[in-house]
Amino acid sequence: MIAFTQQQLDAWLLQFLWPFVRILALVGSAPLFSESTIPIRVKVGLAFVLTVAVVPGLEPPPPIPPGSYAGLWLLGQQVLIGVAMGFTMRIVFAAVQTAGEFVGLQMGLSFASFFDPGTGANTAVLSRLFNIVAMLVFLALDGHLLVLAALVRSFDTLPLALIALDRNGWGILAQWGQTIFVSGLLLALPLICALLTINLAMGILNRAAPQLSVFAVGFPVSLITGLLLLAVVLPQAAPFLEGLLRDGLRTVSEVVAGLAGQ
Repeated sequence: MIAFTQQQLDAWLLQFLWPFVRILALVGSAPLFSESTIPIRVKVGLAFVLTVAVVPGLEPPPPIPPGSYAGLWLLGQQVLIGVAMGFTMRIVFAAVQTAGEFVGLQMGLSFASFFDPGTGANTAVLSRLFNIVAMLVFLALDGHLLVLAALVRSFDTLPLALIALDRNGWGILAQWGQTIFVSGLLLALPLICALLTINLAMGILNRAAPQLSVFAVGFPVSLITGLLLLAVVLPQAAPFLEGLLRDGLRTVSEVVAGLAGQ
């Protein structure tokens, strides 16, 4: 009969607890994994399976009781690390959704919105379309596997120990936030310029022929032109999205290194 002591059971529990918390924090915040359409039990099960696969290659964690102040601090650190990595990739998709908002505003589709279960709020139709395209590119590039690979490497850079998280990591994450506006505007810039030209042409036409109702003519023209431009520009956006996703994955590693003070 095989017997286990309470001390051995506690050691085995701690060996799985701290990595599980970090992995679960990333699964709950990273794109694709954190979709609200995925049941919570599936997310927890995925985190558990990943933990079982990762733990054998990790260094033994420090023998810190989970209920102590040190254990709670270590628990909070793992949550912050996982959320920081997931939020870094989430910014990439926020930039894509921002581009959809810009284009929808120029096309006159800013009022066309519906409830998005992923964000829990009303989202413009074009933002949802752009987000789906970005998610397909993300899957085509095996981005979900690359995120998990970055998570495994984070245990080498930030081991399971009571260490102070360097503020440089949070600075890198805050600086990466400018991608929402910069990359979002760059992605939407071709459509914005074309639709702005259409609006200027409608304004000149209204001055040349005041009897022509620009509101009755301008909206259908802007909408049809925008849809035609979307059919031309959106398939060509894959290289831009690929570069944006690769920048996001590189920033994940930089944030982890920054938190480690490297």
